[in-house]
Amino acid sequence: MTIINPARGEAALRVNGCVLKLRPSFEALVGAEGELGPLFALVERAAGGGLSLSEMVGLFWWCLDERPEGLTRAALGEAVVAQGLAACAPALGGLLRQILAGR
Repeated sequence: MTIINPARGEAALRVNGCVLKLRPSFEALVGAEGELGPLFALVERAAGGGLSLSEMVGLFWWCLDERPEGLTRAALGEAVVAQGLAACAPALGGLLRQILAGR
């Protein structure tokens, strides 16, 4: 069973029937920033409705605490599309709040 601790900025994302833990650690955020650009700009794009699907999946990918065996980034993206953006919004919102507020 995956335990999610929102006080640590963790969020849950369901993929193929499994609950994955998203943890915005320093290492994860540095990796995401290296790929997606400055995090503050990412948050601004999200707030303005301009965050792309690839950016959302990229942030999720970098923040995965543990990747299940066989999970690819493409499969993660397909799972996000399959469940719809609204279902992923709580996880995205949790990560973005953590980026802005910290612990």
